[in-house]
Amino acid sequence: MPGTVGRVPNPPAPVSGAPSASGTAAVVLRHDWAGTPLGPWRAWDPAVRAATELLLASPVPMTLTLGDDHLLVYNDAYAELIGDRHPDAVGRPAAEVFAESWPLPGVGEAIERTYRSGEPFLEKETTLPLHRRPGLVEQSVFTRGYSPVRDSAGRIVGVLTVAAETTQVTQQLQSLSDFAAALAGTLTLDDVARVALRYAITAFDADRVSFAVDEGGGWRMVRRIRGELVDEADERLPPLWRRIPPEWQGPVATAARSGVPLVVDDGQPLREIAVDRHDQKVRSLATVPLRASVVRGSLTVGYQVPHVWSAARRALLATSAELVGQAAERARRFETQHGTAQLLQRSMLPAHLPDLPRMRIAARYDPGVDGNAAGGDFYDAFLLPDGRLGIVLGDVAGHDVQAAARMGQVRAALRALALTDPRPDAVLAGLDRLVTSLGAEGETHELFVTVVFGVVDADRQRLTLASAGHPAPLIRRCAPDGAPVTEYLDVPAGAPLGLGCRPPTVTVRFAPGDTLLLFSDGVVERRWQDLTTGLDALADAVAGAGSGDPRALCAVATAAVPGATEDDVAVLAVEHALRPSRSTSMEVPAEPTAPSRVRHWMTAQLTEWQVPESIIGAAVLCTSELTTNALLHAGTAARVEIDLSPERLLVSVADSGTRGTVTRAQTDTLSSRGRGLGLIEELSDAWGTDPTLRGSTVWFEILIPPG
Repeated sequence: MPGTVGRVPNPPAPVSGAPSASGTAAVVLRHDWAGTPLGPWRAWDPAVRAATELLLASPVPMTLTLGDDHLLVYNDAYAELIGDRHPDAVGRPAAEVFAESWPLPGVGEAIERTYRSGEPFLEKETTLPLHRRPGLVEQSVFTRGYSPVRDSAGRIVGVLTVAAETTQVTQQLQSLSDFAAALAGTLTLDDVARVALRYAITAFDADRVSFAVDEGGGWRMVRRIRGELVDEADERLPPLWRRIPPEWQGPVATAARSGVPLVVDDGQPLREIAVDRHDQKVRSLATVPLRASVVRGSLTVGYQVPHVWSAARRALLATSAELVGQAAERARRFETQHGTAQLLQRSMLPAHLPDLPRMRIAARYDPGVDGNAAGGDFYDAFLLPDGRLGIVLGDVAGHDVQAAARMGQVRAALRALALTDPRPDAVLAGLDRLVTSLGAEGETHELFVTVVFGVVDADRQRLTLASAGHPAPLIRRCAPDGAPVTEYLDVPAGAPLGLGCRPPTVTVRFAPGDTLLLFSDGVVERRWQDLTTGLDALADAVAGAGSGDPRALCAVATAAVPGATEDDVAVLAVEHALRPSRSTSMEVPAEPTAPSRVRHWMTAQLTEWQVPESIIGAAVLCTSELTTNALLHAGTAARVEIDLSPERLLVSVADSGTRGTVTRAQTDTLSSRGRGLGLIEELSDAWGTDPTLRGSTVWFEILIPPG
């Protein structure tokens, strides 16, 4: 929602506020902002000041309307457009300054719309009256782009308008507006790099573009070459970063260190640092620093023929780099906060689930839309002293560190209670006393915890459950002579923990071939539809799954209900297998020969297990691709696991490192990039990705025909 410009206590004096400011910048900085709702310039939010400084330094006509009154801030180029209205227009409401044009379509209402909705907007080639000289009104054609301006807290505080008087730049403005909108949706540096490279190669019709950031202990760079095969599936993979030593003297690092653009119209700018023929062929190059306050880096555009960099082209590249810099800073903050929150979250979840002959178990946890805070969803599965299996899924309300800490307390207490007395009603009654005590200790009545706990007795083919305010579990039953059917178990929900929970227990049949699904409300709840719709969609999706394999069903469940959810999502699936499966694994070293070794090992293993040749070929090809991608993007050892049952072959490849640490030698050797996940989609019946405590796991499933 729009808001007033944020204030900061005792802010440092801005650099652009120095006496050296001249022209329109001097008028803006010396304006009596203290007499407006925005307050003194020194007290403006840093993000708003940064946007203003970017505007004042830009050669492109720009204006910034701030606050509910749309008070005007603009630069020299815009001052030339409004003629004798400058300098009196500075700090005044836009509706007053442009009273004759404000009611026109695409003017006042466009600014209001962007300010209220936060959606960027491009108004193409409209005719507006301009008073360039006293007594003379000119009808001028403009293209204007409107983008929301946010403060450091993410609130909309104004609208940035970029104006172009010639139709020749309409396409560039449209592209720049789309670029800004695309960058606004990025979360990580991988996302920023993908968007920046895609935009730069197209907008500048370049032969080579690159994006680099300073990682502290060195540089990280990614590039794209004209004509390089990048399909839709490949776009979803992390970009292929190259590590560069901190002392590197290439144009990318030189421009980033100095803050000064480097432009070569004709020459061999990459001759000394070329890594392949693409770099060697570059004749013209422009490298622009990001000019971000936290992230140091640059954006580079190159051509294989001489190219004259006009002022307009340089300005467009500089503006693009500014947008990339802002997005990179947001991404760096997000990655730092996200990594800490997710490390906390996942460190409180079980690192490994039990590996049992007749019980296949899988779980999945996905953070909410923000993904930037720890949550309270949790799951667990563990063996009881008598050999039975305890399973649990719960939800502690909240999306902060405190919620995650309470989740850890509840999960640890539940396992301790279950190992002493596994009766579900007794376990939840003990948890209720714990939550009541935690609430009293914290002097809060807002401690809201729901949980479902069950005990699986495989020998007696039964399942005993109790619930404390949690959604009813879903079970997928395997019909011997028909399609699978699903049903929600009739487990009384009872009251959430901490409210005197005394839930009854329910015992149901759990036969071989059945799969149980425990899930949090984030799986089925959406703001725009009722809960029944979500529950029906989940039941239909699980029933229609190709197999009852737990890992596949976890992926099916998390994608069953369309649309995004702001809540965390947790799923735990347990399959009572018809027959025990066979499994094995291989540790894959981070070296160029690894994919070949995996292919030979897997072919031999599946042949020994008498898997049909057609399935062996598809599985080996998919596994080779996943292994290559894991080594390319993680740069650490990977682990390949095979699990074969009479119904399906399940293969997973897990990496264990941070993305982007692959060496140059590995990049050259592991060159089977390009087919990627599109190949997995084509050859497998189901596939998915599972985040782990460190790294990620990609898996696929191939169904085995009967007989």
